[in-house]
Amino acid sequence: MSDNKNTLLRDNNYQQSRRSFLKSAGVASLAGIGTMVSPLLSSAEAATKTDESNQLGKSLDKMPTRKFGKTGVDVSILGLGTMFDVVANQILLKQALKWGVNYWDTADCYSGGNSEKGMGKFFAKYPETRKEVFLVTKSCARSNDGMTRLLNQSFERMQTNYIDLYFAHGIRDISEVTDDTRRWVEDAKKAGKIKFFGFSTHSNMEKCMMAASKMDWIDGIMMTYNYRIMHTTQMKEAVAACTEAGIGLTAMKAQALTQANAASETELKMVENFMQLGYTDAQAKMKLVWEMPQIACIASQMPNMTILSANTAAALNTTKISQVEQNLTQQYAMESSCNYCRGCTDICEAALNNQVPVGDVMRCLMYSRQYKDIELAKSVFYQIPEQTRKSMVEMDYSRAEQQCPHKMAIANLIRQAVEELA
Repeated sequence: MSDNKNTLLRDNNYQQSRRSFLKSAGVASLAGIGTMVSPLLSSAEAATKTDESNQLGKSLDKMPTRKFGKTGVDVSILGLGTMFDVVANQILLKQALKWGVNYWDTADCYSGGNSEKGMGKFFAKYPETRKEVFLVTKSCARSNDGMTRLLNQSFERMQTNYIDLYFAHGIRDISEVTDDTRRWVEDAKKAGKIKFFGFSTHSNMEKCMMAASKMDWIDGIMMTYNYRIMHTTQMKEAVAACTEAGIGLTAMKAQALTQANAASETELKMVENFMQLGYTDAQAKMKLVWEMPQIACIASQMPNMTILSANTAAALNTTKISQVEQNLTQQYAMESSCNYCRGCTDICEAALNNQVPVGDVMRCLMYSRQYKDIELAKSVFYQIPEQTRKSMVEMDYSRAEQQCPHKMAIANLIRQAVEELA
């Protein structure tokens, strides 16, 4: 065999090994599965073997905090997202609090209610910890009677008589929070049932945020916010307006996971650079969000000790993401733009006469493919009306694809979602 062929084989083997290693060590960590375990994990494992009073003791490292808007409350920059069965994850709550993660995020619909119930189990056993937690839950109802019913249900489940921050969950348009909602909020605050109020949003975030900045009764917003979105003119203006209005901002979907599985060469190079700084891909993308002081907290889905440990390590690590890595990240964002739904559903869904909730379907694919959580993906998918799910495959998506600013293959992705989740 010639020297040129030998060299070619060696280069090919190196590239294949590099790609395989980086995908397993970094890209796979996007879903939290296979995330590189920080030294903090050994502390967590040790905690499970110690006296419970020690488990609830203070962490040796201080979790950074930020003011949550005009509320004046200090919250941890890392929030515990709990779209999972918290009843079976009590040690996770103990360790999160020990490491200073005091922003706990749930919703009445998470894990069939077991997210809230798990927190209630914890507060019942350790009632003194309730005052240490900034407790956030969300209502899927929009009517005042519905919110009252679900708020009372949350009280019962979580063994508490007040909520620190109560969200209208997953709004698509600011019209979903009305003057009637405002009156309900004022009454709930006067009764001491909630301290603060706001909304979460996956869709049309910037428009909802801009409108909210003109409403003096909105205390907090949780929105999709990550390296793909944060530098757009619309999002920068929305964040600035909310900050000026004193609205506390919580980022979700901070890692900007795509609907696609393939890893590009730019992505692999980006991950390689992150690893040289001592970060996984997931950790580095969170660091990029924390660089923005207007964001009080990242609410991150952390269903196991490995992810909690890795995210806590990232929050404590002061190593900066250099301009080189930031440029690579932006290059990757541009190259993979067609694989990421930015939630501008007023464009694509309007082109379909609002017959299909495109943004929700894209989110389901992300949960399934990148979170590796097929149950979560299916639970969201089956909230779509049955008739809509049945008609999805046969619809013509050409106009929606033409209107999409990022040229997503909407028709193909919708059909894949139906095949994978139906």
